[in-house]
Amino acid sequence: MKTVPVETLNPESFQEFGGFRDMLNPVSEILGAPPIEFFPDMIQQALGNCQAASYSNCRIGPREPVINVAECHSSTAEMLMPLDADVLMWFAPASVPDAGFPAEKVQAFHVPKGTMVVIKPGTWHHGPFCIGSESANILVALPERTYANDTRTIVLEGDDCLLIACPPNP
Repeated sequence: MKTVPVETLNPESFQEFGGFRDMLNPVSEILGAPPIEFFPDMIQQALGNCQAASYSNCRIGPREPVINVAECHSSTAEMLMPLDADVLMWFAPASVPDAGFPAEKVQAFHVPKGTMVVIKPGTWHHGPFCIGSESANILVALPERTYANDTRTIVLEGDDCLLIACPPNP
């Protein structure tokens, strides 16, 4: 089983997969002044031909950081934001359907809570992994019913699985 190192989330290493912003400590234009400040248009998410986003919660529990399932969405970007804990997320660049899953291009990232990650259409991913022994809640935004009509899923078995090299618990 190949091991994937965990990287620090930064614009250069993540640009192939999409973009991200720290929503808890915003650095952007500010409209208004305390006690009400508005930080507009910090990050965008393409929704394809959909006219409405659907917001979901993905609750993850502690488990071995093994990548054994991968999914992608052809027509839309996906937004993920850990709400209450730092997590590990992994991604692989989009590939053409007949090319298969690009396991050799998987990258894993430590994503701090409150960081909004928007991945490009076609980017391979799956549920994040907890850091430590606590569960985490992930806010997910996609067009309604994407899971039913624009999700390609593959199962990895045996030596095709990937192990994320987790950093020690803080």
